[in-house]
Amino acid sequence: MEKKMRGLRVGLMVGLMSLVASPAFARSISMKDAGTALWIFIIIGAIIVLLQLIPAAILFFSFIGTAATAALKKEKRVEEEVILPGAEPVAVKK
Repeated sequence: MEKKMRGLRVGLMVGLMSLVASPAFARSISMKDAGTALWIFIIIGAIIVLLQLIPAAILFFSFIGTAATAALKKEKRVEEEVILPGAEPVAVKK
């Protein structure tokens, strides 16, 4: 019963959203009647979106640099020390 009610609720929501999104309910937006508050809101919103590009660019170029370094870096052979029980440390080459 609970699954049926949940399915009915989801179906009703999808139906209402598609009805509201249809062209019959669409209205054109006229910017000539917009007030000063709307323009200030749009300008501040654009500034906030543009400010997010700064850390995004830093992270993007950091990722590119790390990926390029990892792809082009020559591997250096490293000697590891392995300690066996009851034996002295021995250097092992890979």
